[in-house]
Amino acid sequence: MTFTTRGSDNSVYDYIIIGGGIVGVSTAWQLQQREPEKRILLIEKEGKLSQHQTGHNSGVIHAGVYYEPGSMKANFCKEGVAATKAFCNKHAIPVENCGKLLVATNALESLRMETLYKRCRDNGIDVELLDAAGLAEKEPNITGFGAIFVPSTSIVNYRLVTEKMAEEFCVLGGEIVMDTEVTHLIEKSDHIDVQCHQQIALRSSLENRDYVAKFLITCSGLMADRVTKMLNIDTEFQIIPYRGEYYRLQSQHNNIVNHLIYPIPDPELPFLGVHLTRMIDGSVTVGPNAVQGWKREGYGKVNIDLRDICDMIRFPGFWRVSAKNLKTGLIETKNSWWKPGYLKLVNKYCPILKVKDLEDYPAGIRAQAVLKDGSLVHDFLFAESPRSLHVCNAPSPAATSAIPIGDYICNKVRDKSLTLVSDAYY
Repeated sequence: MTFTTRGSDNSVYDYIIIGGGIVGVSTAWQLQQREPEKRILLIEKEGKLSQHQTGHNSGVIHAGVYYEPGSMKANFCKEGVAATKAFCNKHAIPVENCGKLLVATNALESLRMETLYKRCRDNGIDVELLDAAGLAEKEPNITGFGAIFVPSTSIVNYRLVTEKMAEEFCVLGGEIVMDTEVTHLIEKSDHIDVQCHQQIALRSSLENRDYVAKFLITCSGLMADRVTKMLNIDTEFQIIPYRGEYYRLQSQHNNIVNHLIYPIPDPELPFLGVHLTRMIDGSVTVGPNAVQGWKREGYGKVNIDLRDICDMIRFPGFWRVSAKNLKTGLIETKNSWWKPGYLKLVNKYCPILKVKDLEDYPAGIRAQAVLKDGSLVHDFLFAESPRSLHVCNAPSPAATSAIPIGDYICNKVRDKSLTLVSDAYY
């Protein structure tokens, strides 16, 4: 579904949301439900929704295995599993409850598996610990010392979910403008000026388009830091892009596994490792890895953007995080260009696959917030000004968690709106 609404002639809105990924659309949809009398506008710079992180992920509805108990990630993910499945069931969006196995392939991973199993139990997730024989029984083509079985993990097409939420938002009276890039934000005492360039298809040109928001919400993903800078919000982070490259198995391998197959992750790294993922269309993907990106929206094999590179090299956190993970980064880069090295990561647990089985598949970009000291921000991160709220870091499982994240944002916006009314009154 393509949304072509340009917004009404009256450019003043109670709320404007920037970002057409699943988090932004979920927020707009829920906010319109809560406040049906308010005028709400969603702005997206692409011609379609879900063109970046939402549309380039593996489609997994995560159970919440990895996350620190009590963290936003853990809480949002657990709530998000039920909410996402309920939404899909209501709107007849296909979901496959295939389950997931986290496979230990050596003694060190077996120790990590025990720790991860305990975390699952602490997070209230229904899991089963399997030995090598139990693993072989569930997955004849997978080998390992043992595995954690997570039966509640499922798969879905998040683009379909996002489009249905957007459709519901518009039915409720919400408006969406596409092909509209925000260029300047100016916050004043009673509103925020939102200045944009809008692509006019019939004229193949850009047109200036200005809106006024009584309150602004941004869910800008790869551009989150740049949006906060437009409002001169003092933050300690910058978005550093990491490319997640995938392959797809040849179609004769579509039944190679019965579940999603993940390695036991290294707890020192923020990435989950190369895994086999059953997709909702019946195919099986391999990936992702994690290589340094040199263009925030670069999905091709070679991607260079001078502005993105300059922003990175001027940021001290980039050099610090790169130095801390230099060995891992070099290995990931080598495997990015050398397919046998990439395959070796999969052969640890699925030895029957060959290089010829790996076909090209679109990459994704992880918008990773990094602090000035080089620390990776692992949990959700928000920033705000008197009349705005910004999602600054929404890593996986953001798609799974989109509905509770939207609910959280709506609650924050309600509280801030009450404060604004109170301040105006006094």
